[in-house]
Amino acid sequence: MWHHFSAKIGKGSFFEMKTKAYIYIITAGILWGTSGLFVAALSPYGFSSLQMTAMRGVVSAVCMALYCLFLDKSLFRAKPSEFVMFVLSGLAMFGTASFYYISMRASSVSTAVVLMYTAPIIVMLYSVIFLGEKLTKMKLCAVVFMLLGCALVSGIIGGFRFDGWGIAAGFAAGISYASYNILTKIQMRRGTRPQSASLYCFIFMAILSTIFGDPAGIVTLTIPSPWPIIPLIIGIGVVTTVLPYLLYTFALRELDAGTASTLGIIEPMSATVFSITFLSEKPSVFSIIGIILIIGAVFILGKSENSKREEKK
Repeated sequence: MWHHFSAKIGKGSFFEMKTKAYIYIITAGILWGTSGLFVAALSPYGFSSLQMTAMRGVVSAVCMALYCLFLDKSLFRAKPSEFVMFVLSGLAMFGTASFYYISMRASSVSTAVVLMYTAPIIVMLYSVIFLGEKLTKMKLCAVVFMLLGCALVSGIIGGFRFDGWGIAAGFAAGISYASYNILTKIQMRRGTRPQSASLYCFIFMAILSTIFGDPAGIVTLTIPSPWPIIPLIIGIGVVTTVLPYLLYTFALRELDAGTASTLGIIEPMSATVFSITFLSEKPSVFSIIGIILIIGAVFILGKSENSKREEKK
């Protein structure tokens, strides 16, 4: 729709649509970065990390189902062979959210989000080892930046105390997120529609999270203080998942995936700013340097992917 519209109304509007796409993707990154604020707001009421994952999974699945119902009912159709990948994607997303929230509570928001953002590097290493992609100088530089950054953020370099479980959970979130990205790539290559893949990923994530997330306990904890708990439950699904996903999808109509993934570094940056501004987190000099190195690694990798696409053109 966007391509057809911009082609009809000329060059000026083309640039206008590009600008809107950048705004969409920047907004998506900022919204993804608010996860720590919702975790911090819900934690005092006694909710566990798995219960927060259940909230996010169920709200996201319901919203995505309604979106597909009104947009295009055919998005519910899927081949039986596709459901194995849907289940695995749901499991990967469940692991990503659960470990991410655990890491936030055990360490800090900035540490958790940055460790989760090792995922693009993990995907790149997987592609080099198992898919035969070349390890270029830029990719090698990104790996070195990531390793140094992780060592600084985790406390291995710098000599300060750190929570081992929080760091391990952060890396587990990164591995889970990388697995989700790899599974999504495989599904796209097999011709699965992106909206259908996301819909069923959210549905199976919701099923898994309700099995392990004690939904009865969520109800019990919500009854004494429905306000502000219910808005927070809706927000953790809509604000941190549904809205940024839709904005990201709209942006991809005008921007290539490489540019979009490069702009994805806005999430860890915004999460870090939110944690310092609203949660009074005080990262050390070493962890700040580590955060910059990891964000730099993701940026370098995004540039490398862009260069590769340009060469193919």
